[in-house]
Amino acid sequence: MTKTIDLQVNAKNIADFKRGYPLILKDAIINSDVLTKEGTIVRLIDRDRKFVAKGYHGLQNKGIGWVLTRKEDEEIDFDFFASRIDAAFARRETQFEDLDTNAFRVFNGEGDGIGGLTIDYFDGYYMVSWYSEGIYSLKHHVYGALDKLVEYKGVYEKKRFDTKGQYIDQDDFVKGEQGDFPIIVRENGMNFAVNLNDGAMTGIFLDQRDIRKAIRDKYVDGKNVLNTFSYTGAFSVAAALGGATKTTSVDLAKRSLAKTIEQFSVNGIDYEQQDIKVMDVFEYFRYAKRHELKFDLVVLDPPSFARTKKYTFSTAKDYPALIADTIAITEKNGIIVASTNNASFSMKKFKTFIEQGFADAGSKFKILEESSLPKDFRTNRDFPEFNYLKVVIIQKLK
Repeated sequence: MTKTIDLQVNAKNIADFKRGYPLILKDAIINSDVLTKEGTIVRLIDRDRKFVAKGYHGLQNKGIGWVLTRKEDEEIDFDFFASRIDAAFARRETQFEDLDTNAFRVFNGEGDGIGGLTIDYFDGYYMVSWYSEGIYSLKHHVYGALDKLVEYKGVYEKKRFDTKGQYIDQDDFVKGEQGDFPIIVRENGMNFAVNLNDGAMTGIFLDQRDIRKAIRDKYVDGKNVLNTFSYTGAFSVAAALGGATKTTSVDLAKRSLAKTIEQFSVNGIDYEQQDIKVMDVFEYFRYAKRHELKFDLVVLDPPSFARTKKYTFSTAKDYPALIADTIAITEKNGIIVASTNNASFSMKKFKTFIEQGFADAGSKFKILEESSLPKDFRTNRDFPEFNYLKVVIIQKLK
């Protein structure tokens, strides 16, 4: 039997937990100093020692743990994990049947009932990501559930934590057969090369699937496209397959060149007919202005925070300036795909950044569409702060 520790909840936070708030914040707990070892099962109680919820201790971002159940008699054991994972897989049944897409998320943390844990599917391979030492200490239940519930080619994991609760990125083969990487997965009929055992990233961000499809199907036919912070060029691939006359991919990371060439190549696209620039995006903006370059569609999907030798960029502070820079190299009636995965502000706040950028540039716009996480990245509607992705597709009017 796993040891359980009682944590007393501040009176002002009890209602939040009772209505389903999943993250245990340190400020919500009166006696958090009793916590020592991550992975400990915790029982949340009020000042009269009445049961509120049950979860586990694990350091992640602002939290010290996650609520797992509001049923006092439900044990946090193998059956608990198996039931949550089985239910999550059942919700994705239609996606497993989709012949055009075989890479997607099958378990999305707190949205599927276990905060700190995600599981992604890549054509028979599963990648399990652990976001705290606490949830990692319970891994035997998760891997046991996978063995019981699904057939797989192989399982990989990524540990995105250290003992101080900060993120690190490392990965490892767990069981089954090892992949011959890169493997080629399909997404809405497009091909992408992925590697599950080569550092923090796989080669594609699965949460942007709907946006890649929208770009390909609606916005790029006959257009000149710029993809900034391009990583492995997935948006550029979507644009080229959608009929773009030219794509330009810009990213500071040196490996982005080879990775982007690879993604073009697995789709039968002649990469030599596309521009791939290894350079700082902000330097490229200045270069484009000097050479009077204009684009019909620009993709902006920067990291939440980045530091180079010359710049420090934060989406929470610098996105309006990024929009203003983009406007200067966007054709009249051109499209800007503005995206961020920063969970610290809302969609409403993000749209004020866009408005400020256009106001600073003396330009006008209209919003064509907006979206957030795709359906496989399940979230709780009552707590939109966990739906971190915000994408707004904008048309520049002048």
